[in-house]
Amino acid sequence: MSGKFFIDTNILVYSFEDRQPDKKVRALALISEALQTGNGMISWQVMQEFLNVSTRKFSIPLKPEDAKLYLQKVLHPLCQIYPEVDLYGAALEVMAKTGYSFYDSLIIASAQRGECVTLYSEDLHTGHQVDSVKIVNPFN
Repeated sequence: MSGKFFIDTNILVYSFEDRQPDKKVRALALISEALQTGNGMISWQVMQEFLNVSTRKFSIPLKPEDAKLYLQKVLHPLCQIYPEVDLYGAALEVMAKTGYSFYDSLIIASAQRGECVTLYSEDLHTGHQVDSVKIVNPFN
């Protein structure tokens, strides 16, 4: 893989999914590559969404102390995009251009802000190019 890439929340969630081992292996590989190379990133939004899902909606939710450890070891090192007024404006521009929801547009705008060439997500339209960011479903 070449260039910077953005990891959507669902990729982090699948890294804990024992019922879908192929997706888990691929998700873990992307996260590992992101941490090792420094080319992968997430935003504060992804961090928030993951912590909410992992502590409330997992079949066996993470305990707060386990979530805090994951925050320190994985989420914080990957988080490179933080909220600011310009980012919200960029998300509104993406929304107007693409028709994606505001929160999906915020993910795309965050990937653009991080100068990523690839946005890995299972939830968005794979193959769709939004300016310099290509959306890719890593599980296809």
